[in-house]
Amino acid sequence: MKLPNSLRALKHRNFRLFIVGQGTSQIGNWVQLIATSWLVYRLSGSTLMLGLSAFSLQIPMLVITPFAGVLIDRMDVRRVLFATNSLAMMQSLVMLALMVSGQIEAWHVIAGNAVLGLGNAFDAPARQALISKLLPNRQELTNAIALNSTVMNGARFIGPMLGGVVTATFGEVWSFATNCTMRLAVLYALRATEISKHVARSHHAGIVRQLMVGLRYAYGFFPSRCALILLAISSFCLQSYGSLMPWFASERFHGDSRTLGLLYSAAGLGAVCGMLYLASRTNIRGLFKVIGRSAAGASLALIAFSFVPSLWLALPMLFISSMCMMLTAASTNTVLQSIVPDELRGRVAALYVMSFLGMSPLGSLCSGWLASLIGSQNALALFGAIAGLAALIYAQYFQRIRTEILPLYESMDIPHHTS
Repeated sequence: MKLPNSLRALKHRNFRLFIVGQGTSQIGNWVQLIATSWLVYRLSGSTLMLGLSAFSLQIPMLVITPFAGVLIDRMDVRRVLFATNSLAMMQSLVMLALMVSGQIEAWHVIAGNAVLGLGNAFDAPARQALISKLLPNRQELTNAIALNSTVMNGARFIGPMLGGVVTATFGEVWSFATNCTMRLAVLYALRATEISKHVARSHHAGIVRQLMVGLRYAYGFFPSRCALILLAISSFCLQSYGSLMPWFASERFHGDSRTLGLLYSAAGLGAVCGMLYLASRTNIRGLFKVIGRSAAGASLALIAFSFVPSLWLALPMLFISSMCMMLTAASTNTVLQSIVPDELRGRVAALYVMSFLGMSPLGSLCSGWLASLIGSQNALALFGAIAGLAALIYAQYFQRIRTEILPLYESMDIPHHTS
């Protein structure tokens, strides 16, 4: 059976295994994240502790990921992913044991998040680097990245709803147990994947020098520099909503963990819809325009979300904001992974992860602190306004971005796109 153009990368067995394994494990991961967020708020009752919890999970993405990218370019990517997912399973088991024994405290959750974040700092760029090894040609990479993002964000839609129900009905213990079980899927998929054997290369330059090569490539080219900076600012400001969601679910909308799951799922569904659009595109032309417009749309929707009076008005605002934010992020990733030389793929993927996921913890910590001073609604609206200003500045430079990227597209024989 011939697959539709938007699903063309799925004709390859390795990529199908990867997608099924990652999708299943990410659903379990979101089930645990909902339980973790609710558990911290239940134990502490503090928005600052919520921000600190998110910070500890995501700060390794900013500090460690750039160096992890250098190591990933040197190592067997599949083994790296097997190690990171094994570490994640062990973290879940330890947290599960603490809850079953009744010894769990808020600082335990924060420490556990730091361990999980350490593994994620290697896992996220390794996943991006592995995708190209699962496909026979670069022409299908755009579709593969979009499908991978679709599945990851589909997990963001299914996982929080499932997590909210499991946590509310059975308790946090069962949410962690669910994640442990579902994590087995990605370990099996990695074992079953057949890719060419890793060939170790000798590297005379040190880690810092190799990191600088990747930095010069990504930030030395004006279009990629603009996209990465806009992504970093947007991630800092617009991803910070996640750490404040328990406050909105409990205090603003007077709900429980089911309400929290609905909020996260609305964001996940929006992200999926954005990725379905990206998967339908045939090439990367026009994505720099998508990056700027989506960042602006995400900012406006988050400002609106901050002040809507009811849950049923809040859900579509989160849907739009998340859809636009993920379009900005995935479009940036798609362009970078399509133009980067293979020998720099891990480092450039790490810089993308640092800009997208690495800036989130700083935003979460700042938003949690700011919310304790001026209120969660005002803090979130202020962050949305800052991100909107960054999108306006990006728009001012768009003509130069277009002028400098077109010759590269021509040299790579990338056909014209109507959008």
